[in-house]
Amino acid sequence: MGYCYICETAEAEGWFGKWCKDCRKIKHLINLYGLQKVMGVLDRVLVRQDAKMEYKIKDIIKEDIGKKGYNLREKKNAE
Repeated sequence: MGYCYICETAEAEGWFGKWCKDCRKIKHLINLYGLQKVMGVLDRVLVRQDAKMEYKIKDIIKEDIGKKGYNLREKKNAE
């Protein structure tokens, strides 16, 4: 037997299988909903657009600055 055609890491199932158990689910979803629908969902859920990535970076930086400011106030009040 060979490896799965999709993930290329797991052992393919069955004598003539091309997919592992998990990737077979993905193949089934593609058969049910169509490739475009599945790809659209994957793009919306798993792939971040550049604008959203930039927003997330700025949000994390703001959060870090807020935590550092809070820690400085704590130290100042403890003295």
